[in-house]
Amino acid sequence: MRLATFLPPGGAVPLAGEVRGGAAIAFADGSTVLDRLATGDRAPAAGDEFALAEVELLAPVVRPRAIFGIGLNYAAHVEETGGTRPEAPIVFMKLPSSAVPPNAPISAPAVVRRLDYEGELAAVMGSGGEIAGYAVANDVSARDLQGREPQWTRAKGFDGSCPYGPWITTADEVGDPHTLALRTWVNGELRQDSTTADLIFTVPELVAFLRETCTLEPGDLILTGTPSGVGMALDPPQFLAPGDVVRIEIERLGAIEHAVA
Repeated sequence: MRLATFLPPGGAVPLAGEVRGGAAIAFADGSTVLDRLATGDRAPAAGDEFALAEVELLAPVVRPRAIFGIGLNYAAHVEETGGTRPEAPIVFMKLPSSAVPPNAPISAPAVVRRLDYEGELAAVMGSGGEIAGYAVANDVSARDLQGREPQWTRAKGFDGSCPYGPWITTADEVGDPHTLALRTWVNGELRQDSTTADLIFTVPELVAFLRETCTLEPGDLILTGTPSGVGMALDPPQFLAPGDVVRIEIERLGAIEHAVA
């Protein structure tokens, strides 16, 4: 099942429902994506139906309670940055205000000069500390702030720094999340081309590590890390500029695409 939040054609009130084929179908009972994540209800949507091409997709959970980021979690990415393979997951936080729709323009705060992309698999929590599904995410990063500030909150948690979606594909449809192809393009140029098999810490390992200190609630996101090919590691480095278009695609999950404002 693909859980989505969307604006219908000409509508101003978001609806939640299911993407099935080429249609976005609202839940007849008015439940939200967060409701479905919390209850585990997978009953098919049976409300109003709209052509998928005519709706505006929003962030599936519009304002997640918590967004956990994981740094240096792909072996090839550690190598390209000259870093050391971590002995335990490196955790940072993105603020709820960082979450934006999958196709929303992204912009850097005025203080940022080196804006970068990070295509990532996002795990989405359900009830009982279990993974409910997965989505595509961009961990947009301010490399200049990241390089000079020991804490990454400003570098990675600024407003609009986490486009994700286009929907949440439930875990039962995804199967093994460690066998998914992940690709990122900038202006049509392939920059990241990897698979989640290169993850250092698996999704269950990340969940277990976070649960040692935190209660994970339905709708919480875990951005599991980015593969090699980020802009700062290219020779010469290539940072994002206004007008650039980033597209991130993950096998079986769909794609998100957004411009830099």
